[in-house]
Amino acid sequence: MKTGKVDILLGLQWGDEGKGKIVDVLTPRYDVVARFQGGPNAGHTLEFESQKYVLRSIPSGIFQGGKINIIGNGVVLAPDLFMNEAKELERSGHPLKTRLHISKKAHLIMPTHRLLDKANEMAKGKNLVGTTGKGIGPTYTDKTSRNGLRVGDILNDFDEKYRLHKERHLRMLAALGWTDFTGLDEMEKTWMEGIEYMKKFMFVDSEHEINHILRDGKTLLCEGAQGTMLDVDFGSYPFVTSSNTIAAGACVGLGIGPSKIGNVYGIMKAYCTRVGSGPFPTELFDETGARIRDLGHEYGAVTGRERRCGWMDLVQLRYSVMVNGVTELIMMKSDVLDGFDTIKACVGYVLPNGEKTEELPFDLNGVKPIYKEFKGWKIDMTKFKSEEQFPTEFKEYMKFLEDFLETRIGIVSIGPDREQTIVR
Repeated sequence: MKTGKVDILLGLQWGDEGKGKIVDVLTPRYDVVARFQGGPNAGHTLEFESQKYVLRSIPSGIFQGGKINIIGNGVVLAPDLFMNEAKELERSGHPLKTRLHISKKAHLIMPTHRLLDKANEMAKGKNLVGTTGKGIGPTYTDKTSRNGLRVGDILNDFDEKYRLHKERHLRMLAALGWTDFTGLDEMEKTWMEGIEYMKKFMFVDSEHEINHILRDGKTLLCEGAQGTMLDVDFGSYPFVTSSNTIAAGACVGLGIGPSKIGNVYGIMKAYCTRVGSGPFPTELFDETGARIRDLGHEYGAVTGRERRCGWMDLVQLRYSVMVNGVTELIMMKSDVLDGFDTIKACVGYVLPNGEKTEELPFDLNGVKPIYKEFKGWKIDMTKFKSEEQFPTEFKEYMKFLEDFLETRIGIVSIGPDREQTIVR
């Protein structure tokens, strides 16, 4: 029996690695693209033909001809935000309703989930996680406590199910002392419009659909959101998201057996960024960090928040390569470092007790990076068309990364446009 192949594409750092662009570059090789986890707190920015698009819930393969895109069961979906995103794409000429399928088992983010998100964050006081306030955490909490509302529920007695879930949330908010319900009625109205809009799409049992696709010998690309270091199990807990962002999450978030997985493409930046609270060993607080932020346009696609910037952390990356079983690396934003005299990469940590390590410890707080320095290449690479044009210093930097991470760098991005991508 012939069987198709499943490849996975995910971020290896703290998110914002540039997954959207690379999915768009890779999708011509695949028949189907599927999102396997996360919610509208993750924004994938794609730029081509002088247009910029930000995708929050819709898979990045939506721009590729008539390919099927699937929102998997591991995703949490906000109907109002989904409606806004989808309508914007439809206005730009992309016929979504024939291309996009939504898993019946995907959970719905309710308006009261957003209030619970804010109330929970307020209750933490100084120990803020830095949530985007989109209701992601409370939705996943409802899911794991077996109290969730799912896309398939829209098809049967939905109003009553919604009412019961909302009443439960209001009791929880009262217990947290939350009293600000400003705008809830308006939010609910738009949310219900989103529910009606969603009914125009095909709701599917995505695990069956995906496995039928594979049985027919077709190929599937699984797209992750956020990054490995935000994984609820293996990230810098508790400053993480509420789902499994690692490769194993694709099996759970789509209903695919592990034996079906082929390549795992791991995306990293040529430096490192982080949004929100939590430890970040290589963070730069000086003008170099500010320069990287400005050159890399490091501001959140969804929130507009300034991203914290620092040098590449190879200890953290080697850990991510390990837990994901990465088969090929993809390096983004290499051009951001074009003008630097010296480039640094963290190759070890000094722990608070003075010990040195090259393995990611249980607690990242208080660790100090040990850096290796590289001579900068000082050449504008944004117009390059092939790897033969890469300067010697950049080739040496890449060679060191490949040796340290024991994984090949297969694609190098040298600018935001689809064309500024060099496949080695």
